[in-house]
Amino acid sequence: MKPRMANPVMTVPGAMNALQQFSTAARSTGLPETTRYLVEARASQINGCSVCLDMHARELKAVGEPDERVVMLGAWREAPYFSDAERAALGLTESVTRLADRADPVPDEVWEEAARHYDESQLAGLVLTIAAINAWNRLNAATRQISGAWVDQWISHPEPVGSTA
Repeated sequence: MKPRMANPVMTVPGAMNALQQFSTAARSTGLPETTRYLVEARASQINGCSVCLDMHARELKAVGEPDERVVMLGAWREAPYFSDAERAALGLTESVTRLADRADPVPDEVWEEAARHYDESQLAGLVLTIAAINAWNRLNAATRQISGAWVDQWISHPEPVGSTA
């Protein structure tokens, strides 16, 4: 497999920095790091983005998450490895990622469950995180970006370096 083109964020000046700044803003809200990685990995599973799934699974492992939580993420409803707050975040992630799947894309009960576990700043960070990962997933999946070496490089040097990562 080979990419259809270079990643658009590497082609369009300022795009990489804009997406990274968006994600940086989301990280400043107090949303727990592990929750953020779980959300990013789950949305990436739904969207079939191998680059992001690879990256966020590696991040989960790097912060000490056990294999059970990483491997069972796709079955979070049935798996005993997630807290109620994480389940609420994953439920919101699925609703926001699958907006077209139902008439009421984010039902009140899904929103209210997330709001029960996160304060307004964290909830805002959660919504921004979901939006950002969905943007990355769409860029990578549409252009068939390849995981592996790029993710290895990103994990080693996550800060922007000029217009590349």
